[in-house]
Amino acid sequence: MKILLSEYAVSTGMSGTYLLEGKAMLSTLASSFSRLGHEVIYTTSDTTIEHGKPVRSSEEDIEATIRKCAKECDAGLVIAPEDILPGLTAIIEENTLNLGCSPDSASICSDKLECTRILENAGLAVPRTYAFGESMPFKGCWVTKPRYGCASEDTFVCHRPDIRRDHIATEYIEGEHLSVSLICGKEQLPLTVNAQRMEIDPAKDASKIDYCGCTTPYRTDREQELYDVAKKATRALGCNGYIGVDIILGDRPYIVDVNPRPTTSLVGITKIMDKEIAELLLKNGMGESLPEIKITGEYSFTKEELR
Repeated sequence: MKILLSEYAVSTGMSGTYLLEGKAMLSTLASSFSRLGHEVIYTTSDTTIEHGKPVRSSEEDIEATIRKCAKECDAGLVIAPEDILPGLTAIIEENTLNLGCSPDSASICSDKLECTRILENAGLAVPRTYAFGESMPFKGCWVTKPRYGCASEDTFVCHRPDIRRDHIATEYIEGEHLSVSLICGKEQLPLTVNAQRMEIDPAKDASKIDYCGCTTPYRTDREQELYDVAKKATRALGCNGYIGVDIILGDRPYIVDVNPRPTTSLVGITKIMDKEIAELLLKNGMGESLPEIKITGEYSFTKEELR
């Protein structure tokens, strides 16, 4: 099969952490599809990776480039910031087999306020969340972040939040910063629980939250509880493909974000999983039964090591 992979940071020439993480995810996916004998093409502004054929793209023409490539491919997958992901995914879905979330599901997940309300209505634990213009208690510790955004972009801990337009404030929950990675579709296949390395100082006002790396798997006797919560969340949101569910594990698992796309944890998971991620994505995309997986060992990385 001919597979199109389009990672936004690589495709548009972004720099810094976005490019480091984007290139790592793109390389991981391209190498997996290539090992299975598939032909891979990927969009890129300048960066090249070991596997696959590069197709020149830029921020100005990314939509047209994806559309042209998708028509020539048997399947495609986009990784992009949540506010951009629905539109680019719609182009994939209109022209070939989409291996990721549907545009509608990606759109719901991209709106952190709407996503939180849906999860809350589904009976899942979420932090108290307030939007611009809503009255809220000012006591305690809060996290402010963009209503539409990705990763820990523009995310701060504060004690007297001033919610800007297009931002939200969520209650700061004490606990372990974890994520659950799973494949969703006709079936739901949990892959791992991951420990997120976060740089954060809740005692300091206006302290920026930064993602620093990951350890996978994270061993805990609450693994099944975490898997059950992640599966219920992705069902409620209609997710498909590889999904990352960010959780604070305190007295209960509190869902703080749902990423409707591959996440950086994928880089570590593929090092210790006995199945190719490409096989799982293709079988899931075609509605076939998913094989059992086995995780052996442990893998850790920092953002700096992605270089």
